Amino acid sequence: MTMAAFVVVVAGMRASQDILIPFLLSLFIAIIVTPLLNWLRSKGIPTWAAILVIILAILIVGFLIAVLVGSSLTDFSNSLPTYQKGLQQKLTDLLAFFEDKGLNIVDQTFMEFIDPGAAMRMTSRVLTGMGNLLGDTFLILLVVVFMLLETATFSQKIEKAIPAGSPETDRLNIFLQNINRYMVIKTWTSLGTGAIVTIWLSIWRVDYALLWGLLTFLLNYIPNIGSIMAAVPPTLLALVLLGPWTALAVALGYLAVNMSIGSFLEPRLMGRGLGLSTLVVFLSLLFWGWVLGPVGMILSVPLTMTMKIGLSSFDETQWLSALLDGGASVKKS
Repeated sequence: MTMAAFVVVVAGMRASQDILIPFLLSLFIAIIVTPLLNWLRSKGIPTWAAILVIILAILIVGFLIAVLVGSSLTDFSNSLPTYQKGLQQKLTDLLAFFEDKGLNIVDQTFMEFIDPGAAMRMTSRVLTGMGNLLGDTFLILLVVVFMLLETATFSQKIEKAIPAGSPETDRLNIFLQNINRYMVIKTWTSLGTGAIVTIWLSIWRVDYALLWGLLTFLLNYIPNIGSIMAAVPPTLLALVLLGPWTALAVALGYLAVNMSIGSFLEPRLMGRGLGLSTLVVFLSLLFWGWVLGPVGMILSVPLTMTMKIGLSSFDETQWLSALLDGGASVKKS
C-alpha cells in the first residue's frame, strides 16, 4: 500500500508540474528573502512596505537577467548546430591522430554512441525551461507576496495550534531555521560562484560568459555533480572556438572555484548535518528531473535537503536522515 501510494503521488506530481513548479519556486524565493523581510521589519518598516521593496528588487533583478542573458540564450540556441558540428570534427581529428600513432581504439559501433553535443543540448533545455517560467512571473510573485504576508502571523498560528513548551514546537522551529539557513547560504555561495565564473570566462573571452555564469549559479544548487555539469558546456565551447589551451584554462578555473567554495567554504558555513552523499545527489537529480522536467534538476537538491532536514527533526526518522548524509564532506571547521 505504501509503494502504491508513492507511485500515485509521484504520478500526480508529474501530471501537475505546470502548477507545482511555480509553487515550489515561489516557496524557495520566499524562504530566501524572509531574512531580508525580517531585517526590514526590525528597522520599523511596515510589513506591506517591506514586501513591496522586496518584490521591486526581485523584478529589477529578473529584468536585468532577461535583458543581459535573453539575447545570449537565443544566439546560443541558434548556433547550437554549428557548435555540435565543431565538436564532432574535433573528436574525429582526435581519433585520426590516435590512428596515425597506431592506436585504433574506437570502432564505428562505439562512435555511434558518442555524442559530444549532448551536453550542449541539455544546457539549452535547462536554460529554455527556466526561460519558459517567465510567463508565470506574475503568478510566482503573487504567491511570494502571500507567503511573505503569512510569515508575519505564522508564529502566532503555530502557538495556537501547538501547546506552548511542546517538543513539537521546538522541532518545528529547528526545521524551519535549518531550511532557511541552508537556502540562504546556498544562494549566496551559488551567487559568488556564478560571479567568479563569469569574470573568469570574460577574461578568456569565452562567448556568452553571462549565460554560463547564470547556468553555474543555477547548477551550483546541485553539489559535486552540478559544478561538473556547469563546466562542460563553456569548456567545450572554448575548445571549438578558442583552442585546447583556453579550454584547459576554463576547466582549471571551474576546478579552482569548486575546490575553494564548494569543497572548502560552503561545508564550513553549512556545518554538520546539512550535506548529502554524492549517490543521493545523483539519484535525486534523476528522480526530480524526471518528475518536474529540466527545472526539477535545479530544484532536486533543495527538495531532497528539505526532506532530509525534516527527517532529522524527529527522533523516529533520524536514521533515515543519516542514510542521506554526506559523511565526511560536511564536517565542521
